[in-house]
Amino acid sequence: MENDRTRRRQAIAPLLKDPDTEVRLAASRALEALEAAQSLDEVLATLKRGDRGAKVGAIFALGKIGGEKVLPPLLYCAGRNEEDIRCAAVKMLGELALPGALPLLLERLADPSQAVCALAIEALSHYRDPSLAPRLVPFLSAKDGMLDAEAALALAEVGDASFAEAIMKLLDSPYEKTRAAAATALARLPLPLR
Repeated sequence: MENDRTRRRQAIAPLLKDPDTEVRLAASRALEALEAAQSLDEVLATLKRGDRGAKVGAIFALGKIGGEKVLPPLLYCAGRNEEDIRCAAVKMLGELALPGALPLLLERLADPSQAVCALAIEALSHYRDPSLAPRLVPFLSAKDGMLDAEAALALAEVGDASFAEAIMKLLDSPYEKTRAAAATALARLPLPLR
């Protein structure tokens, strides 16, 4: 496979000097695609054979590669037993905000790990979908300085101003992170039109 990839790169490379701008641009994109494919193969190999630290690094690399092709390994990792692996995968799934990841991210809201659950809340905010608000609202009453803070920020990102009153109540939280998140969320929420 690598030999074929090398031959293709060598065949395309001279087009980078083509007199036509469109041909040069196509050649550049083609070479980038071939490099990404090589990187994906290397990252997947690390994900299979590396130690836990290397696997977490590979998950973040998948997030940088992006696209639908990284969805299956990220979904797999988000369901693993190791908390750090789940955390990294959920974070990357949120940053990519691919539609195929949404069902798993909603499942992670019930994860036994508070860290994974908080990252799932944050991940859902990247979808900016008001229909997700009912799944996020229960976390406003978590009173833990983590889940309530993430829920306030996520509700602001999905843009549902109807929860402004509930978020205002968090301004009196004993947790600094929650108070700061509530203030930030209130500033980000759209104001009702009059």
